[in-house]
Amino acid sequence: MAIDIGGTFTDIVLLNRGNGDIQIRKVLTTPSDPSIGAMQGFRQILREADVGSDEIESLIHSTTVATNAVIERKGPKTALITTSGFRDVLEIGRENRYDIYDLCLELPEPLVERCLRREIYERTDRNGAVQSEPDDAEILRVLESLHRRKVESLAVCLLHSFMNPSNEERIAHLVHKRFGYMFYSLSSRVAGEIREYERTVTTVIDAYVKPIMVRYIESFERALEDAGFQGRLFIMLSNGGIAPAKHTAHDYPVRVLESGPAAGALMTRFIGRLLSNRQDSASITPMNLFSFDMGGTTAKGCLVKEGIPTITHEFEVARIHRFKKGSGYPLKISSIELIEIGAGGGSIARVDDMGLLKVGPSSSGADPGPCCYDLGGVEPTVTDADLVLGYLDPEYFLGGSMLLNVERALKALKRLSTRLGMNPVEMAWGIHELVNENMAAAIKVYSAEKGVDLRGYTLVAFGGAGPVHAYSLARKLRMSRILCPYGAGVASAIGSLVSPPTVDFVNSYISILRALDWDRLNSLFREMEERGREVLRAAGISDNRMTVSRSADMRYVGQGFEISVPIPCGTLSRSSTKEIEKAFWDTYHHFYARHVRDVEIEGISWRVNVSGPEEHIVPLSSGGTALKATKRKKGTRRVYFHDEADYVEADVYHRYALEPGFEAHGPAIVQEKESTVVVGPKARFFIDDYLNLIQLIL
Repeated sequence: MAIDIGGTFTDIVLLNRGNGDIQIRKVLTTPSDPSIGAMQGFRQILREADVGSDEIESLIHSTTVATNAVIERKGPKTALITTSGFRDVLEIGRENRYDIYDLCLELPEPLVERCLRREIYERTDRNGAVQSEPDDAEILRVLESLHRRKVESLAVCLLHSFMNPSNEERIAHLVHKRFGYMFYSLSSRVAGEIREYERTVTTVIDAYVKPIMVRYIESFERALEDAGFQGRLFIMLSNGGIAPAKHTAHDYPVRVLESGPAAGALMTRFIGRLLSNRQDSASITPMNLFSFDMGGTTAKGCLVKEGIPTITHEFEVARIHRFKKGSGYPLKISSIELIEIGAGGGSIARVDDMGLLKVGPSSSGADPGPCCYDLGGVEPTVTDADLVLGYLDPEYFLGGSMLLNVERALKALKRLSTRLGMNPVEMAWGIHELVNENMAAAIKVYSAEKGVDLRGYTLVAFGGAGPVHAYSLARKLRMSRILCPYGAGVASAIGSLVSPPTVDFVNSYISILRALDWDRLNSLFREMEERGREVLRAAGISDNRMTVSRSADMRYVGQGFEISVPIPCGTLSRSSTKEIEKAFWDTYHHFYARHVRDVEIEGISWRVNVSGPEEHIVPLSSGGTALKATKRKKGTRRVYFHDEADYVEADVYHRYALEPGFEAHGPAIVQEKESTVVVGPKARFFIDDYLNLIQLIL
């Protein structure tokens, strides 16, 4: 089972690994306590599938609990202990402006107030030599003071601790000995790499969310046990892997911040591999895909080039301005590179002070939700606009379990449209078009930065709102092929089921390649590999089923940024220099179409990834999934398309009745319980062997 808690909906998927049968359930998220909605869906899907909770072998969980705590600043009182003189690193930051033209620039406020940032006298030099050990009495005085201030969690980030963690470990020992109840995070464990500001922020956020995640996971585990669940509980990580939930919550909760969207990119990768294998029984290069995940709160994109999602080792959370890089908290953790490209179905439309139509970033969420949900929402949203345009069926939302109120949506749109001298339908189309235009603009910039021409890519659209907006978005991007997977509304949850157990570790050791201390480097790699193996053993994976890979962040001496270079496994020695040099030159040439051989190469940070086997599930097919509907065509519906400048009659199809090989032309609406596919007037579609709906724009 997979449970993915989003900002508006919680998605649950139950998969029978033996025959590929899949059960899907989508319920409203309960913001006050997300586990309540999750457990409601858990019980409902088991009843529908007639499966006992004790039959579930494993449950993979994605949650926004940690992310919301940072965005809403609802974490516990957190303190920071750092080296004398570095108390204000969190406020100094990079000393740059993310918007040079904004005279009233707002910077992210530190999660630790200044009075709770404490300094201790200690020093480790840049080579890892301890010049001054911290005094135990001083550490205890600081801890006692923080205890009196009711500090619940502690971040420890000392200068150059990534080279030698002994001083940080000393503080951890005293915290554990004297204040066993206090949560703490050490920078040498959380983000053991160079760059003081980013390392400090990452450690602080890890400490900030740790009490919340530990209590949440413990509470969720109790609820599952009470319901009879006896299997293993895993949690989705930002890097696209899964790990034991309890271990992650206690040791590395910061790695969960992008868990849900990362699973969607894994689903896209899985689809690409299926299609490649179908084309040729031999192993061939997977197709190029762009993952487009639009849910109730946000829309995110990910480039999956040749079957591999882009990985980044730094990203931002809780931006003050959602689309302005530098306005959030930078995290030094591995993550699938996701870009936030727009609003979600619950994003609120408004007229700004300049009299212009804007959509988002504010969202109605699950409570009260869009106006058409009839749960108290009064401001028009993207979902309200899509309903009025005819894209959504008011009587078949969530398979008919939730009726939508068209009149309330129209009333809300009318209030907004009168301010701009428009009618409600024009306003609905304006909202729909503005969202698509904003997303297209963001994707164009992103693809240009990556040097990618998206016209040769397939747009993989999923999430509750993704298939609704995919046709218009693809046309703006000049993409001619759209793929909407079966169960598109819960694709991120399905992606969790094909994610391998994966953990990664990093440690900085800065040295010119030709002057490396190979014994030291081998020791670093062995230590990180063993830490990774310990985590996967706890997940029940034997050593012979684990795969280890290495990489390094390297650069030419004098450069300010690094590139990730693959490093061979096994014991390294001076004879490995040429192989690593060649790997660096090849990687550099791949990115910049040139390389220089007469400049020294420098290694900065060294990484180890330990992963288990990928889950091999039976692909969704007509044989593996029971198609329950009997009639393909449900009728027709008036749907608005700007190409036609009016409403047109569109055929409405039942997704569960469309078998592989079925073909039809647009305009058409294809309905399933969790999502709706809009097929435009200038497109045709067909169903492939895995029940993917492929839309070809003519």
